[in-house]
Amino acid sequence: MTATSTGEPSFELRPVQFSRLTRRGILLGLSLPQLIVLATALIIIVVGLYTNGGAGLAWSSPAWTLLVTIAWVPIGGRKIIEWVPITLRWMLRTRAKQTTYRRRVVKPRPAGTLALPGDLAALREWEDPETGATMIHDPHAQTLTAICGVSHPAFVLLDPGEQQRRVTGWGRVLAAACRSGRIARIQVQERTLPDSGSGLAEWWREHGRDDDSWAATTYRELIERAGPAGERHATTISLALDMRAAVRQIHSAGGGMKGAAAVLRQEMQWFQTALRSAELHLTGWLTPGDVALILRTAYDPAAGPALERHGDLGRDLATAGPVAVTETWDRLRSDSAHHAVLWISEWPRAQTLPGFLAPVILTGGVLRSLSLHYLPVRADQAARDLRKKKTEMIADAAQRRKIGQVEDTQATAEYQDVLQQESELTAGHGVLRVVGLVSISAPTIGELDAAVSQVEQAAIQASCETRRLVGQQAQAFTAAALPLCRTI
Repeated sequence: MTATSTGEPSFELRPVQFSRLTRRGILLGLSLPQLIVLATALIIIVVGLYTNGGAGLAWSSPAWTLLVTIAWVPIGGRKIIEWVPITLRWMLRTRAKQTTYRRRVVKPRPAGTLALPGDLAALREWEDPETGATMIHDPHAQTLTAICGVSHPAFVLLDPGEQQRRVTGWGRVLAAACRSGRIARIQVQERTLPDSGSGLAEWWREHGRDDDSWAATTYRELIERAGPAGERHATTISLALDMRAAVRQIHSAGGGMKGAAAVLRQEMQWFQTALRSAELHLTGWLTPGDVALILRTAYDPAAGPALERHGDLGRDLATAGPVAVTETWDRLRSDSAHHAVLWISEWPRAQTLPGFLAPVILTGGVLRSLSLHYLPVRADQAARDLRKKKTEMIADAAQRRKIGQVEDTQATAEYQDVLQQESELTAGHGVLRVVGLVSISAPTIGELDAAVSQVEQAAIQASCETRRLVGQQAQAFTAAALPLCRTI
């Protein structure tokens, strides 16, 4: 913050820079699978030379050449060896018929469970009697998640000083989450929904003058036509409590789900206060009906406008899930839509302004959900990780100099990122791991491919690199389109 000549404070929008996605391996940039494959190839070469000399080397060349190719040749941004576990897992899931889901209409689900496919079937709901909010319990990950709705002005329309003030406030919210030590994950989801026209119709009923005149008739017809054809934006923030890290506090609060809900309620209170200081308006913690509507419209976007016009329909968590889901290699089909999930694999490498994601968020005519997953890291753990990473980088650099390998600029940039993170951690800032996912939905495959291309171009304008996830679209969809703080 600087001061003008008149003595009034003047805020300047400061650029930000993301750390690079580390590509460092165990030895000389090689990962463990690469080292194993290359070591096997080396053993075959040595055995061939010792047994038959040059003839043995030639005789065994198909084997070690194949292994070297698997370890070094990239396909689709990954080495061939990195595709092996993904492909094997996909083949096993396909053989076990885990890529399809059909709702068993006759057989009722157990009370308190969510009617969701796959591993989401283990989720349990808990309605907090004090706040009325629904809390989602994941017994496998040992997390308890609460979801709140947030309203805010358009960030890109604010002046630079106001933008910087709001960025600083949001940074304080994330820093508080790092210091808490009990927060497993924070998910910010911004999604576009087909507008049912209820907002325009409500405005016309309250402010319009429907006197059957030509102007009134024209306005009414325009509202009826434009409402369902439009789209609106909705933002939610999900807060996941790490029940393992908070086991002592949960036990002090009575234990079990009641104690976990009490601890999460404390986190919700400070989070609500932090959002208020960041000038974000919390519209309320979502009730079971609100969560059911989000889950239903995520799998069945075509039903969204009708459900909004009839407020009592589609608000039962026991029936909020999809009727049918079919997963393929690079897309997902559910109820009335096809879906594809993109992973933001590279954030802007150069310094950029905080509103750099505006091209993705403001992409028109595309039904999509942008989810940012923040994984807070405790200060002591972050310090240990940074020291370990720095030591390994120094050792790798010494090994490269020893064998005469030219120093890689990418490795130097990653080392500078580690030093920057270490200095910021020493200054009292928190360390967060950020994962960005974009889920795109469309009624047909052709429209889906067009929408994916449009979002990919928007990401390029935002200086981001996106990659379409394959072999794990169902799991990625739950993390990108559902505000349940799921991992992939």
